[in-house]
Amino acid sequence: MGAAVIRAIRNFNLENRAEREISKMKPSPAPRYPSTKSLLREQTRSHPHIKGEIDRKDDKLLSLLKDVYVDSKDPVSSVKVKDAGIPQEAKEFRLPKGHHFDLNIENIPKGKISIVEALTLLNNHKLYPDTWTAKKIAEEYHLEQKDVNALLKYFVTFEVKVFPPEDKKAIQSE
Repeated sequence: MGAAVIRAIRNFNLENRAEREISKMKPSPAPRYPSTKSLLREQTRSHPHIKGEIDRKDDKLLSLLKDVYVDSKDPVSSVKVKDAGIPQEAKEFRLPKGHHFDLNIENIPKGKISIVEALTLLNNHKLYPDTWTAKKIAEEYHLEQKDVNALLKYFVTFEVKVFPPEDKKAIQSE
């Protein structure tokens, strides 16, 4: 609602306001310093032909200007580039685990896990801590042992706890 009101106010009488702004007198140049003003006046009095030279277009210079072609190239950087002979380490990837693959994820770098995998392994560890130990999780998902230990220590999955009402008059559910 507010945008429509603002738009209506902004567009009100737009053509007249634009025409009024365009028809205004253009700003005059800034005043010259008094000592410079007197020197300029003196020069124009002593050399009246200079005023005509300033206003006249020089066809020779214009034709030379039309012939100018500028071609620019980036300068060669002086920074040394790493030796191309040394190949980069190839990253190892693995396929995502589980039945609910994210369509955007085709492969995951070793040492990393997706959000879905993190929630799955946390839930598995919570439900079956004897089966899903930190060592087995590290092997299964190609993670480091210390990272898995920190993950299991500091992160837990969402859990809902319902506390019984303390009021004795509360209706007991059957």
